[in-house]
Amino acid sequence: MAEVAARAGVAKQTVSNVVSGKKVRPETLAKVNTAIEELGYKPNLVARSLRTGSTSTVGLFVPRVANPFYSEVVEEVENVLVGHGYNLLLATTRDDPDYTRAHLENLAARSVDALLVAGDNGVEQQLPMLVEAAFPVALCAWEGDAPTTLPVVSIDYEHAGFLAGRYLRDLGHRSVAVIADLPAHSPRVRGLRRAFADDGLTIDDRQVFACTRDDAAGGFAAGCAALEADPGLTAIFATHDVLAVGAIEAVVRSGRQVPSDVSIVGFDDISQVGQIQPALTTVTFPKREMAQQAVELLLRAVDSGRPPTNVLTLLRPTLTVRDSSAPPRETG
Repeated sequence: MAEVAARAGVAKQTVSNVVSGKKVRPETLAKVNTAIEELGYKPNLVARSLRTGSTSTVGLFVPRVANPFYSEVVEEVENVLVGHGYNLLLATTRDDPDYTRAHLENLAARSVDALLVAGDNGVEQQLPMLVEAAFPVALCAWEGDAPTTLPVVSIDYEHAGFLAGRYLRDLGHRSVAVIADLPAHSPRVRGLRRAFADDGLTIDDRQVFACTRDDAAGGFAAGCAALEADPGLTAIFATHDVLAVGAIEAVVRSGRQVPSDVSIVGFDDISQVGQIQPALTTVTFPKREMAQQAVELLLRAVDSGRPPTNVLTLLRPTLTVRDSSAPPRETG
């Protein structure tokens, strides 16, 4: 640091201010950054955290990194953090309350500056611990009843289900099955049911098939069950895109075609589903906007030294129509 100060012609404290992200005059900042680059200076992060009480690290909990939805959230969170000079500490909850609690206890010992929790399954039991954390905490992708004790940036999941249901009704579908990860995705199913109820139609429990696995294999098994239960089925709504991929395979293996015989509508718009055949019609979430808003909310709290405001922000989904959906084939 002394060498950087000498090269830039400034005091050592000025270099410290630059490295710590404190405000300095633009011309001074440029000189110090040039000296840092020329000398290849790397700040001692451990020493800096001991001196400032800040680790410049934000923790992120996701259920599973293999889930394409959350992998995109992780990527955007990291993009925002890097842009603000922060590091990311990633952990998974595995939808397990005990596993989540152990991670929280470990995280507290590491003294992160803030924590973002994505997804609510397995986390609800730990809300009191999150509220009492020594650092700012925010929640995102929260699908159950939102707590009033912490800020939440999420998506209107029930409205998303409604969009899918209204679209299928507008196409003319009446014989519809739902394959869902229950009870986690109950709001999505509730929204679809509301769309059909607006036209006086009922999606009863016999038309809803719970998946034992939240992956393509689970979607395939549930899709086979739905097709067997109702041979006249004309549409399937899947509460996750990977379930929809499995459902497409179930339809094809039954000797039918998508979408001429059975339409498929998914949920999340993960990056892969635009390239499969047929390309999947799905509900699209502003995942990156959600992650960006949640991280910036946390960083404002860190900068101000005050807890974040306990607000609920629900972002609106849209429907992306592709090749896997069509009006039902006329019979006669």
